[in-house]
Amino acid sequence: MSRERRGKQAWIDGILAEWVAIVFLRLKGFKVLHHRYRTPFGEIDVIAQKGTTVICVEVKFRRGGNDLAHSVTAYQKARIVRATLYFSRKIPENFSIRFDVLLIKPWRFPVHIENAWDAHY
Repeated sequence: MSRERRGKQAWIDGILAEWVAIVFLRLKGFKVLHHRYRTPFGEIDVIAQKGTTVICVEVKFRRGGNDLAHSVTAYQKARIVRATLYFSRKIPENFSIRFDVLLIKPWRFPVHIENAWDAHY
């Protein structure tokens, strides 16, 4: 498979994984506020809310391997935190923000890692 085709397939897999994540979060009672929320600092895959908790979710998809949980790099975490700071101006102060990761593999139930990391801002 050519590099261009692999890149296009990875993009399609990522979009599908984000939609699986959205359905999964809705089934868990979350209201999805944004999908692919873009800021000058980066993108947040999914922003959802349940009660007074807003979650910023990084969605990770892999066809194979078991190292999904460690696939969010320090750089990605920092980018998501900066994007969240930008977004947080739009939510009430009494809301809490949490960073979650949703791990998606074909033919497996999604794994939801709550509070995947902390950000001090």
